[in-house]
Amino acid sequence: MDKTIVTAAGVLTIGWVIWFFLFSKKKEYRAAVSSGVQEVIIKVKGGYTPDLIVAKAGKPLRLLFTREEEASCTEMVVFEAFNKSAKLPPYEEVTVELLPEKPGEYDFSCQMGMIRGKLIVEE
Repeated sequence: MDKTIVTAAGVLTIGWVIWFFLFSKKKEYRAAVSSGVQEVIIKVKGGYTPDLIVAKAGKPLRLLFTREEEASCTEMVVFEAFNKSAKLPPYEEVTVELLPEKPGEYDFSCQMGMIRGKLIVEE
C-alpha cells in the first residue's frame, strides 16, 4: 500500500512539473506608453519579472532592469536579435533602449542562456 501511495504521488508530481514548465500560459505584460516611448520595469531575481513583454512595432521601447541579487548568471542581459547587451550591476537600475521595427517574437536572456524572457512585438 505504501509503495502505491508513493508511486502515485511521484507520478502526480511529475505531471504537474511537466504541465507547469511546458503547458502553463505565462502572463504577458503590455508596455506602458508615455510621451511616445513604451516602457517596462523588469525585476531581475532568479529570472525576469515580467518575462513575457508585449510592445508595439515602430515605437521606441525602454526597458528598465533592476537586478535584486548578486548571482553571477544574471549580471548581463542579451538581446541577440537587436545586437544589444547590457551589464546589470546589483541593486542598480539599467536602461536598455530598443526600436522594435518588425512584428515578431524576440528572445532575451542572461549571457549563459539559462535565464530567459520573450519580447512579442505587434503591429
